[in-house]
Amino acid sequence: MRIAVIGAGGIGGPYGASLAKAGAEVTFVARGVHLAAIRENGLRVEGDRGEIHIRPARATDDIAAIGPVEFVLCCVKLWDLEEAAEQLRAIVGPETVVIPLQNGIDAAERMIRLLGPEPVMAGMAFVTGAIVAPGVIRQTGTYQQMTFGELDGRISERSRRLRDLCKAAGFDGVLSTDVMVPIWEKFILIVPLSGLNALTRLPLGTWRDDHDLLALYKAALRETVAVGLAEGVRLPPDSADRTLAQMRSMPPYHTTSMGNDLLRGKRLELPWFAGKVVELGRRYAIPTPVNDFIYAALKPYILGTPA
Repeated sequence: MRIAVIGAGGIGGPYGASLAKAGAEVTFVARGVHLAAIRENGLRVEGDRGEIHIRPARATDDIAAIGPVEFVLCCVKLWDLEEAAEQLRAIVGPETVVIPLQNGIDAAERMIRLLGPEPVMAGMAFVTGAIVAPGVIRQTGTYQQMTFGELDGRISERSRRLRDLCKAAGFDGVLSTDVMVPIWEKFILIVPLSGLNALTRLPLGTWRDDHDLLALYKAALRETVAVGLAEGVRLPPDSADRTLAQMRSMPPYHTTSMGNDLLRGKRLELPWFAGKVVELGRRYAIPTPVNDFIYAALKPYILGTPA
């Protein structure tokens, strides 16, 4: 089984390492010193699930050099999605399946614009990690899952193969017949979380205990659910309550990738988070005042201006 992992960071690293350990022929696409370290010393993923050290590890910065593959896990940031899709044309054959695993709700749609509908399957990552040194990923927690499915809802042979591949690699592969529902459920969790984390520059436990900030979070959550329902997504009636309970169960030290990107002077995925809620609110004439505020307040930092 030949697999390309585009982006060997906190998402692609753990998935790719697990698959390689299980015997798949995995090629990691990375850049700079991270790529150099992987080539020299392999890729090491350490954390609560134990350590995986893939050595030697196949790694490149040239997608075209990989050749035909059966599965592509696209784990780049949302800013880099179109560039990755353009380069993927060189290795996508008639049997290739491309699964974008970005946060947000439109990654598959954006991939389809460039690759066509045939190779693209929608997906969602449930794994937390970060590059802590070149060639080294620190995975946080023991939970590792991938949810995916065909956009037309059918159970295809290729989706079954991916599910079996995940199982063999030691993590859950959840095959969904309505994949946009879990994608949206994650979206309504991360949009208000990332917004409040970036606005306050504080970990979850600090602002969660503040009455005024919690009220802001709840309002942003309700707005996100409202535009999802208007979009026709079959969200459960208790989506907001379940998401609130999930947020309350998270550790107080929790931060988000967007909040961390803000502090590091990196580009923010804001246009696809609060910005997407604002866009859909305008499309369906649904007021989204809190997400409007989050987007406007963080907009000066979108391109990586240090906070």
